[in-house]
Formats: sequence, C-alpha cells, structure tokens
Amino acid sequence: MTTVRVRGIYATAVTQRLTENGLDVVQASEPIRERFDDAFATAPALVSIETTRDRQGLEVSGESDAVAAVVDELGSIAIDAFAWDADVPRGAVYDAEVLDAGGGGGAVVDLGGGRRGYLKYDDVNGYVDGGNRYRVQVREPTPPWDDDRPRVVPTLDVGDGLCTLSRDRSGVSAALRGERADELVGMTDLLSADVPDGWGLRWQHGAADADLEAMGDALGRAVDRVRSLEAELDGAPDEPDDPAELATPQRTVWLWFGRESRFALDRVRRAVETTMAGHHRTKAADRAASAAVDFAEAICGSAGTESADGGATVDADFPFDAVARQFGPARGDRLEIDHGKPDGRLISLGRGEVTARDADGSMTVERSMRGGGTYDALDVPKEDGDVAVTKFREGRWWYPTTYKSADGAAKGTYVNVCTPVELFPDCARYVDLYVDVIKRPDGSVAIVDEDELEDAVADGLVAEDLAEKATTVAAAVKRALSK
Repeated sequence: MTTVRVRGIYATAVTQRLTENGLDVVQASEPIRERFDDAFATAPALVSIETTRDRQGLEVSGESDAVAAVVDELGSIAIDAFAWDADVPRGAVYDAEVLDAGGGGGAVVDLGGGRRGYLKYDDVNGYVDGGNRYRVQVREPTPPWDDDRPRVVPTLDVGDGLCTLSRDRSGVSAALRGERADELVGMTDLLSADVPDGWGLRWQHGAADADLEAMGDALGRAVDRVRSLEAELDGAPDEPDDPAELATPQRTVWLWFGRESRFALDRVRRAVETTMAGHHRTKAADRAASAAVDFAEAICGSAGTESADGGATVDADFPFDAVARQFGPARGDRLEIDHGKPDGRLISLGRGEVTARDADGSMTVERSMRGGGTYDALDVPKEDGDVAVTKFREGRWWYPTTYKSADGAAKGTYVNVCTPVELFPDCARYVDLYVDVIKRPDGSVAIVDEDELEDAVADGLVAEDLAEKATTVAAAVKRALSK
C-alpha cells in the first residue's frame, strides 16, 4: 500500500483525491481527521506531500514508485497541471565546496554537475570560508520556478514523519513534551529494531498517536533506510572530496497547478467540505486570504448550503473583484509578469503599473521600455520612451501586449498564448505555450512559433491535449485580429 502524509492548503482536496483512488493517507492533521469519516492510520509514510512556500503547487517526495503513483493521480487533475522531477531532490547527499562565503546568513556551495546549494552558517561548527568542503544532505529542496537555492546541511538523517534517525544526535529523545514524550522514549526499549550505531533517534509530533506496533514499524523502516543510505555511501571517500552527487535515497517531483487545476481541486474538496468558488485560487494568492476564506466557508457551512453531489458549497462564480479589492492588485499597484515555461523555469518579463481594473477580472498594465534590439517576431526596433500596454483577464488563455512609441503610434501587437492567467496581488502568472499571434504595424496577422510548440510536445514538456488547446486558441485569436 502506498502511504502518504499530506500537509498544506491543498490537503483536503489531495486527501480526497488519493483516498478515492486507493492510496492510503496516514498521519492526518487534526482538521483532516475532523472532515473525513474514515479513520487515518498513524503509520510510516512512503511519500510526503507539502505545499510549496509560494502556494503555487506541491512537493512530492519519497520512494520512487510511490511518488510515481501519487503524481499519476494529482498530475492529471486538469489540463494545466505540470510535473517536473527535481534536479536536487530531498534527502540527496553531495560532497560540496563553498563558492561564496560572503555576507548574509549562509554560503553558496557547489554540488557538482552545475548544481548549487545554500549552507547556513548556523548549521556548521566553526568558520566557513571559500574552498571549504563538506558532505551535505538536502534538507529543503526548491522548485524550478523559485530563485532560491536548495538548503543543505552537513549531517545525515532519515525520517517518515513519525521518527527521525540523525547522525548529529545521540540516544533517544522526543519532539513532544510532558508525559507522552517520556512514554515514547521509554517504550523504545520494547521495540524489536535497534537504533544503528552512530545515529540518534528522535520521535516526532506525529508519534503522539502511535501505538507500540506503529512505533515498531516506524523505527524498523527508518533503520532500513539508514542501511540503504549507508550502502549507497559505501564507496564514497572518508572525507569530503570534489563536488559530486553521492546518494539519492528519495525522489522529489514538483507539481505546479494552474488556474483550471485549482478549480478542479475545488470540485474535489467540495465533496468533503464547504468550499467557496475559487477556494484554492484565493488561498494561493495571499497567505492573509486563508483566514478570510475559512471564515466565509464557515458561515456558509453553518447555513447548510449543499452542492448537487452532497458536499457543501458556495453556489457562485469566483468572486475575483471582491478578492482583488481586498488583497490586490488594485489600480496604481506594481504588477510583475511571471512568465512560466513548460520545463519549470520562471522568467520575469518585468514590472508595470496597473492603470485600469474592471470587475470582470480585466486589468491593464503599462511598462516603460528601454531602447535596443527589436520586439519579438514584430521586427520593430525598441526605442527609449516606448510603452508596452498589456491587457490581462483572469482565466483567459491568452493576453495581448501592444507596443507604442513615445508619441503614441502603435508598433504592433503581440498575443501570448498560455495557460489560464491568474492575477495575484503582486504578479500575473501563467505557463507559456510557445505558439503566439502577432499583428504588425501594417495590419497583417500571423501565428508564430508553432515549431517550438511541436518540439515541446516531442520532448514531453507539453501534453498533446494542451498543445491542441493552444493551437485552437491561437487560431481563434488570429481570426479575431484579422477582422
């Protein structure tokens, strides 16, 4: 059985999706236990699911086959869900060399193969200097759309949410306090598995509900993982050597959810709990929105509103105007254009000022351009004083940018075809689908970069159904611009 531990703003929907498809959610949080009729086991987890810090998607880490089963279920939630294997997965071990030990709280380290990591000074005993070498393990991986580097630590540990075996600890301890902590430490002597030499055991908060059998399973599994990790490292030099990957005991996959994916997760969640239209879309926009969403749903839930499938819901369209008024973006705000790529990268197209916003989810963003080069596909020179006027609409599969000279003369229009646009408080976000439509200053209209979309499909970066959607959208936009 594939056992999964789930945390974060998508937890209810993810739990429902996984359990209804035969996967076993364990170590459930208290809110999840309250929302589901099923009893959730306190057992070791083969896979851990965490919401990314920017709330745009999920980290799925654990045993390779189990991770694959989870990704199969969640990656197919909607047409604009993307999945990428991590280049630097959680738990991986590297020999690292310090590249930059300047100011701040940590150093940039070379992990080999063009990979970089971040080593906090507080995690190291002694002074850190350029050229120092350490054997490190990935403690916090980072998604490909994030500029941060994965955090690494100069020690080793393995864990499954119930217990952790660490090389920088000794003896047995518990992350809890009081009588239950003393019980966990004392009961460890009754377990059949022994803590490996040179490793310390720490029971985590999730073990508070564990019985003796669950504790034994957790420790036994952790010991097996230690043995596997030690076997992978058996051929490594005794001291840290040239930067290189030494062991990858886990697989990490990053799931990125687009707008349609978030609304699909709303529908899944609605079978379990009161869920307003745009629940996940709103929570992904701003941390402060979570409390507001929970309050609104609690009010509607107490009123007994139910959906057609029996789950409670708020029967309304996504209230974009209300959300934007409360959390942004508003007229006068600075909005960044986050141009996602199907390989997971995120490119900023710059920031502009919101000059207009309508209740239907439309807004206009203006950017001042610098001279030099030409505008993509339009073959028109960029000049100082030019202005780019971009019109976004929440949920639309495309957006146009019109370039104007300092005197207001149009230099052409470039329409980007992409996954449905989401207008968050500080950014417009989507994934580019390569194919675009242009309207030149002479009025001629053309579809461009179709070959790039074909290549992306051949490389497995864009699914065929998503490519077909992009092609259909581009054709419709071309017809509209040609009139």
